[in-house]
Amino acid sequence: RPLPLQHQEAKRVGRTRKRSKLFQPQRISYEEDKLRKEFFGDHPWELARPRTVLEVDGKDAQRYDWSQASEPGRPLTGESVIQRQIHILNDKQNHPNISHAGAYDLARKEFYAKRLQEDVERQVAKEEAMATGAYFGKTMLQIGMELEDEVFERWKQWATKKASEQEQQRASMYTGMGNESARQPEESSETRASLANLEGLIPPIEAQGKEVDGGIPAGQ
Repeated sequence: RPLPLQHQEAKRVGRTRKRSKLFQPQRISYEEDKLRKEFFGDHPWELARPRTVLEVDGKDAQRYDWSQASEPGRPLTGESVIQRQIHILNDKQNHPNISHAGAYDLARKEFYAKRLQEDVERQVAKEEAMATGAYFGKTMLQIGMELEDEVFERWKQWATKKASEQEQQRASMYTGMGNESARQPEESSETRASLANLEGLIPPIEAQGKEVDGGIPAGQ
């Protein structure tokens, strides 16, 4: 039954007002944000490298010479590519009419060359130290491979155990069917023995109907 008008809820007519953005903080963006997103999207493992974030007054980057990818006292990181790219874009004298992609490629090539140089220097220093009797422990890659081998061996043992259990279950199913079929000859032999005993009590069919001494047929 429909409710009377005085008990019905009044329908609200009008639009729902959206919250005002007057009291929301403004979005803070820098020129480097887009460049960082592009570079670290292409090189995600650069974020895994340890970095020193300690600064003196927060203006250390302003004292660096970004006309080159690296300089003494400044570590080579992904931030070097970003600042070097900005410097190339702003240097209209040496790089006129250079595009965003061109500046990015130029900064990346310089970064790759410096990083390769650092790797070669570390490898040469290690070989020189080993030649003089130094001993280095296992690398992170070797430790990771050993841990992976241990996990694989544990899984191999578990898989072998499970496979043997399944084989035993399948074998027990067929063995049970064989036992049932093996019991049938034993039952038939017992039946034959009981029938043989009964045959000893029942006269042969040839003797039935014949007369014996005294004129009485056998079986009467």
